[in-house]
Amino acid sequence: MPTIFTKDGFRFFFYSAENKEPMHVHVEYAEGKAKFWLNPVCLASSYKMRAPDLKKARAFIEENHELCKEKWNEYFS
Repeated sequence: MPTIFTKDGFRFFFYSAENKEPMHVHVEYAEGKAKFWLNPVCLASSYKMRAPDLKKARAFIEENHELCKEKWNEYFS
């Protein structure tokens, strides 16, 4: 599970065997988990993550959008 970055207790990562899916990022925070598509950035799924935390996670992904895409391409190319 390569970690892309961490911020304010959120961990952003992807699983190493998910290159057959569209570009996306997983997020863990406290007890919650979520998955966001990257093109465009939108919520794909979530489990036990509160709405305010999903909003923060999305904002962090948007702030680091190019980094997320770069790390995905580095790992899966």
